[in-house]
Formats: sequence, structure tokens, C-alpha cells
Amino acid sequence: MANVSEYGVRRFGRVNWLGVWTLIRRENMRYLAIWQQTIFAPLITAGLFLLVFSIAIGPGRSDVMGFSYVVFLAPGLLMMTVIQNSFANTSSSMLSAKVMGSIVDTLMPPLSPVEMVIGFLAGGIGRGLMIGAVLVLAMLLTLEISVAHPIWTFVFVILGAMFMGALGLLGSIYAYKFDQMAAISNFVITPLAFLSGTFYSIKALPEMLQPIIHANPMFYIIDGGRYGVLGVSDSSPWLALAVICGANICAVGLAWYWVATGYRLKS
Repeated sequence: MANVSEYGVRRFGRVNWLGVWTLIRRENMRYLAIWQQTIFAPLITAGLFLLVFSIAIGPGRSDVMGFSYVVFLAPGLLMMTVIQNSFANTSSSMLSAKVMGSIVDTLMPPLSPVEMVIGFLAGGIGRGLMIGAVLVLAMLLTLEISVAHPIWTFVFVILGAMFMGALGLLGSIYAYKFDQMAAISNFVITPLAFLSGTFYSIKALPEMLQPIIHANPMFYIIDGGRYGVLGVSDSSPWLALAVICGANICAVGLAWYWVATGYRLKS
């Protein structure tokens, strides 16, 4: 019979590999089970954006950064679709568990805060990567765009999905209701996304507005993705990489701290 003092002792070593893999699998199966809504619908939305803008702008629009406007727009839509769906995946998973009262099923298993954060972020990154891969293939086939720097593109997609996945965790931990999460999305995430240079080069903006755009981490995600696909950008890709890495450290670190302390999760 086991000694009473042994109960509660972690028996999985430094990493509970089975537990982490189970959580990662659960988070990825969540969106794969309803792929029509989580994968197919965002692809249709991105395609409609591209179609509507190409019709509205028309063939008379001057080139942007040496490319036609539709080609310039495509990488921005790619990155925006990836990060928005990464945010949606982590935020909906955590908040649904809180609202339905099943968060205890996530908190009780023998998973450390780091392992929990990794599991949730893996779902957001996986969804973002899947959507990104399909969009890149669609761009290659329809717009005949060749990816200029595949490694840079992959890195910015991963880091962008990780950052927005962490923001999704933070928002869903802070919110108690779907209305609160909707307010965070509408008044924080959406403005940052539309002021990120997705639809325009920031050089076209008045000089007084450019410092504001440069303070937006999403700008560097979009700009870095555009550099990876087209080979052009408004800022240095190394600067974008440094800013996104710093933003990830802050966002993921805060998500870990909130999970570790049980902030708004255990009360």
C-alpha cells in the first residue's frame, strides 16, 4: 500500500508527455471536427475579400511596392486570416470551458501551467498553419505568386499564430461571458488588425499616423508575412522578427502566469 505522503507527488517526470499530447490532440480535434466552419469558412472569407477588393479597385489601380494591388493584398489577407483564426481557436476553447463549467476537466489533470499553455497554443498554431498552407497553395494556383522566402514565411506564420493564440488565451481567461469576449474582440483585436497594414502600405499614411502603426505588433506580423511571400516590406524583417519575439515573450509569459495563479479560472 502506498505511503500517504506519496499522494499528490508528480509521477510523470519533468514533462507529462502523454498529458500534453492528449491536450494538443483535443485542441486540434476541436476545429477538425467542424472543419466546414473552422477551416473552409475562413478560406471563403479570404477569397471574397480578395475578389471584392479586386473588383472595387479595378485594373486602373497603380502598383503598390512594385506589385499589382491584388498581389500586394494577398499576403496581408493570408496573415490576417491565420492570426484571427488562431485567436478564435484558443479563446473559444478556454471561454467555452469556463461558461459551461467544464474548466475543471482542464485544471484537474496532472498538467503544469507550462504544459497547459503549450497544449492550448498548439491548437491555435495548428489551425493557423492549416489555413495558411491552403491559402498559400491557392495563391500559387490563382495569382501565380511564388513565395520569395519560404522559411521567413513559415517563421512569421508560426510566431503570428502563437502571439494571437496567446492573446486569445488572455482574453478568454479575463472574460467571464461571451459578451465580454466579443467586446475584447471588437474594440481591441479588430482595430489592431485593420490598422496593421493589411490593406495598404503604411507609407501611404500621413507621417503623424505612422508611429502609431509601428507601435502595433500586428503590423510586424503582417509586414513580415508580406516580406516572406513577396520579398518586400515596409520595415526590416529582422526588426519585425525581434518585435514579434518580444511580443510573444510578453503574451505567452502573462498567459502562463495567469494559468499558474488560477487568475479568473478558479473563482
